[in-house]
Amino acid sequence: MKKLLLSLLLAGISLLSFAQSTTFGIKGGVNFATLSASGTPNNVVAGTNLMASSGSITSFNAGIFADIKLGHFSLQPAVNFTGKGGTFHGFTGPIPTTTPGETSTSEVNSNYKLYYLQVPVNVVYHIPVIIGDIYFGAGPYGAFGLSGKVKLTGTNTKTGAISLGNDVKFGNDSGDIKSKDFGANAIAGIKLKGGLLLNINYDLGLTNILPDADGNKFKTRVLGASIGYAF
Repeated sequence: MKKLLLSLLLAGISLLSFAQSTTFGIKGGVNFATLSASGTPNNVVAGTNLMASSGSITSFNAGIFADIKLGHFSLQPAVNFTGKGGTFHGFTGPIPTTTPGETSTSEVNSNYKLYYLQVPVNVVYHIPVIIGDIYFGAGPYGAFGLSGKVKLTGTNTKTGAISLGNDVKFGNDSGDIKSKDFGANAIAGIKLKGGLLLNINYDLGLTNILPDADGNKFKTRVLGASIGYAF
């Protein structure tokens, strides 16, 4: 994964000699992240016979970018620290207990907060306007998991309150989250003549970040808004 991220950066840098001009900049802002879940009803979120609905979390993004102009187009590689994740609300049960003939049900809320180092490489089209440039573009991204937390809260009809929290383990074992995430990225925004820019982006994860081979899938989704400055 590290080699891929480096290759994406080097591909952008290699075009510098052909570019009409190159600018660099910084961006930071807010993310609204969800996890698209699919698969069998049991085990989409840890549990038995779980029926769940998904929701979003609010996180953040920050990073640096280069804008390599090629006429009205530009190549825009970036390195971002970005937050992903999502929430699930669901019910499990009935689950057999240790008492013969007895079952229990649970209402569970799970909250995933995942943090990645992400490298998008976008092809961007610029439209000159009086106050600057309007731009939009798209491209692939590769991301590497750095850290994360998962928190479970709820109630069980037999044991009462549920409250569990753990650090996310990135790996390929059951219960882990895969460290690599690949997907497609789209951006749009406006860059003012003074260098200030307003940007929105959408990241569509194409990788199943669950390593379990049981038919269940988690894919990341992020809608971001940021403000930045191009030097």
